[in-house]
Amino acid sequence: MGTPNDAPPDSVTQVPVAFCATRSALPGRYNQLKAVIVSADPALHDQLAGCTGAALIRHCADLPDTTPTDVAAATRYTLRRLARRIQTLTTEEREFQQQITAVLDTHAPQLLQRNGIGPDSASALLVAAGDNPDRMHTEASFAALCGVSPVEASSGKTSRRRLNRGGDHRANAALYHIALTRTRTDQRTRDYLDRRTAQGNTRREAIRCLKRYIAREVYHLIQQRNPAGQTPRTA
Repeated sequence: MGTPNDAPPDSVTQVPVAFCATRSALPGRYNQLKAVIVSADPALHDQLAGCTGAALIRHCADLPDTTPTDVAAATRYTLRRLARRIQTLTTEEREFQQQITAVLDTHAPQLLQRNGIGPDSASALLVAAGDNPDRMHTEASFAALCGVSPVEASSGKTSRRRLNRGGDHRANAALYHIALTRTRTDQRTRDYLDRRTAQGNTRREAIRCLKRYIAREVYHLIQQRNPAGQTPRTA
């Protein structure tokens, strides 16, 4: 069984929750902005047509603060409000990211020191492990917790494993993002995927195997937070 020391501090748990809420709100606001632009009067539509991304947001945020007395004024008013809300959310997202990094630097710096593990992924994995200390007996149990333990799906002469649809989806997504980052930045990872595909695995199956290895690595890194003398058992 886990001990209270196995669980992450509240700051590791709560800050990512606020961060995710802010990040999830941004796409909706941006889509609303684009929808308003589509229905804007031709002059304003043409004015904004060449702008994208941050430039579009800045342009809309700088529109005159008019009273919505007619359709054209209401459109400008709405675009200005939506753009300024997006700017606020973007600033909050950046601040939350800095806070998450600071907390992880204090409580689990070993995670951030590994290739491909950023603050988002590290916090998701740490929270999943801390929320389920009784399921963290071995690296195999942590893999199952993250939904990356192999599920046998062999048939006849075909030997294969299928996707595990259980576990913590956010932790699973974190392992997937780490795997994708390493396929772009780490030669050893690319060599591993090449070997797997040469053995007959599809790229998707090779990525699943890679996620399992990353889960093993993360498990041992998380166990380093445990009190001295508690040596993690291997699968």
